[in-house]
Amino acid sequence: MLKINAAEVYNFSAMVDYQEGSIVSREIIQKKSGTITVFAFDAGQGLSEHKAPFDALVYILDGSAEIFIDGKMFKVTKGEVIILPLDVIHELKAKEKFKMALIMIR
Repeated sequence: MLKINAAEVYNFSAMVDYQEGSIVSREIIQKKSGTITVFAFDAGQGLSEHKAPFDALVYILDGSAEIFIDGKMFKVTKGEVIILPLDVIHELKAKEKFKMALIMIR
């Protein structure tokens, strides 16, 4: 796990690199109150349908993603955010490379 120090500046996008045919993730913060993880998705990769027991905020750092929430597709691009509601089926697809920060608050 990468340690994040208070009162320092970080670039989430620089914390993960694209890898051909893969999804790369790095957990930045893990606490009882929640987690922050950054991801780099190569084109064609994705996360299959699943639910989470708490709300999650997705912030797109680079590129764009197709995010499906309860069957509805949202195209989310660099600089945009979307909330994945608790206990609702969602999935992510990378039509192109993209990076995201996933912030989950319990």
